[in-house]
This record gives sequence, structure tokens and C-alpha cells, in this order.
Amino acid sequence: MSIIDKPTDYFNTITYSGNGSNPRTLTGVGFQPDWTWLKNRTDNNGHTLADSVRGANKTLSSDGTAAEVTDKDDGHLDAFTSDGFTVGAGASGDGRVNDGSHTYVAWNWLAGGTASSNTDGSITSSVSANTDAGFSIVSYTGTGANATVGHGLGSAPKVVIVKTIDAARDWTVYHGGISGMAGGYIILNASDAFSTAFSTIWNNTNPTSSVFSVGTANTSNNLNSNYIAYCFAEKQGYSKFGSYTGNGSNDGPFIYTGFKPAFVIFKRTDGTGNWTLLDNKRIGYNGSNYWLEPNTSDAEDSESSWLDLLSNGFKFTVGGTLGNASGSSYIYMAFAENPFVTSTGVPATAR
Repeated sequence: MSIIDKPTDYFNTITYSGNGSNPRTLTGVGFQPDWTWLKNRTDNNGHTLADSVRGANKTLSSDGTAAEVTDKDDGHLDAFTSDGFTVGAGASGDGRVNDGSHTYVAWNWLAGGTASSNTDGSITSSVSANTDAGFSIVSYTGTGANATVGHGLGSAPKVVIVKTIDAARDWTVYHGGISGMAGGYIILNASDAFSTAFSTIWNNTNPTSSVFSVGTANTSNNLNSNYIAYCFAEKQGYSKFGSYTGNGSNDGPFIYTGFKPAFVIFKRTDGTGNWTLLDNKRIGYNGSNYWLEPNTSDAEDSESSWLDLLSNGFKFTVGGTLGNASGSSYIYMAFAENPFVTSTGVPATAR
């Protein structure tokens, strides 16, 4: 497995202050994004998720079940550019992406650009895949019968996030850090625990190097419904998707990732608890780390000294339910700022 020496070639976060201009181009990403996830930090506006496969001006929100909204120049992303993206301010001062009194954060991933047809599964999919970064964006149409969908990664994804784009349904997440995941589900837009009440979402089958499986659930494979899936395979020095157990102590668990995290999401799985998202660009980390919740529209919040982003992972420094309840199980997704060791074997901090 090759090591990615420069994670910012594939994932990068930018922050900005709104100015109300329409349209407005944001730069500094370092590449043309294929997936941008944007959130108003200072107000209770919903999350904005756009990708190059559906089209930049087609918005989904991780904090709700709504179908995608197509809305150019009205408070949404308009286009992806070579170094970022263009947004519209909104006809009535919509605060989702560029209100003059608010601040924003945008997380950006590089997939494979223009999507191509993939026939690896029983359902023909349209796939934009970056095998180096282990990330693909997949669109497909449901059949209502047990099926497989090609993801284009060449290695088994550890995380798959699926959303119906033309109907109001939950976001369904497959995460390989959960025991028995193929026979259950966890929801991105809710605080619910992992459940095995249904095995029809993933057809009780784990992903392979070429496909992920879907059953007959309407959140993953309803007849004639259209879906988008974001698929992630681990890449050394760049991404890590795993699980850990909280200890309830101020000397909390250390989670080794093999890199300095630029972005971390975690979620309790054996009980209710909001998804929690942190990054390395919203100033205050390791002293008063700012977080957002993917399943709520809430503004940014902070708590003094509760999680440290370190050179080779992250560590909880306070007990409690926010990521470190005693004996509780959690999953996480992390992307790198710097690898702990580069492909030359030299620590990143020494280069």
C-alpha cells in the first residue's frame, strides 16, 4: 500500500466570512473539488452537500431527509472551479452559504472528475473514482430487488454513505468499524444508535473490492428511485475509519490514525448521541475545539480542552458523553493533515 505524502492534494478545508455578494467564488482549496460539504458556523442553517456527479447546484442536507434541491444563485453552490467553488448569496439573504454577517467552513474532497459508466454490479452505476485517495461518488437507480453496485475503488470501502436524491428518506451509513454492520444500519441525519432491526439495507453483505450490496430497503434500493453514494476505502497516511471504546476519564482514549488529523467525525453506536465533526482550520483546536453536528443544523459550539488533534491521532481529554462515555462504543472517520511517516520513511515533521 502506497502512502500519500500530501493529503491536501485530495482533501482540504477552507473557512471564510460571508459578504453577501452574488455570485461569489471561493478559492484556496488547491484542487477542483468533486464533493463539497459546507456549513454556516454562526447560525442554525442546514448543511449544504454538493458533488460533481449530481451537479454542483444540486444540494442535499445531512441534517434532514429532504430530496435534493436544484437552486442556482439562491443560497447554494453554483459551480466547482479549479481552486474552489462559486456560491450564490440567496435572493433574501439566505444564510446557508454567503450571508454578510456569518462565517462558514467548507470541507472538500477530490474524486475522479467526470463520472463514467460502471458495470461491475448488477446495477449499472455512474462513478467518479479516485483510487489513490480511496474515494468515489456513485449514482445509481434502484431496482427494488437484491443487487450490487460498482464503486470503482479497486479495494473494499470501509464506509459507504447513501442518500435517495428524489425522495425524502434517511441517509444510510455503512461503517466497517461496527460489528455486524452488514445486517444493520446507522443513520447520518439522526442521533439514533446502530440497529439490527433491518438487514435489507445492505442485503446482509459486506462490500467487496468492486461492489457494495443493497437489499430491498427504500433507503438504498427502492424501485426506480435515484441514489447517490459516497464510498471510502482506507489509505495509509491519509484516511482511517475505525472504532474505539470510551473510558469516561479525563485521561481518555487515544485513537491512533497514523497521521495528524485534519478532519474527524465520530458517533456513538451503542446509544443515542449526535454525530460530531471537528477540523484543523477552525482556530481553537487543542484548547477549545470547535465542533459541528452533521445531523443537526445547529451553529458551531466549543468546549475547553476535550479533544486534542495530535501528530499521529487524536485523544479525548475529558470524560462524558461527548465522545467518551465510559464503556460506550464509537465509530469515527478521519482524514489527514500530515502523514506521521511519509513514503520515504521520514516523519512528516522532519521534512
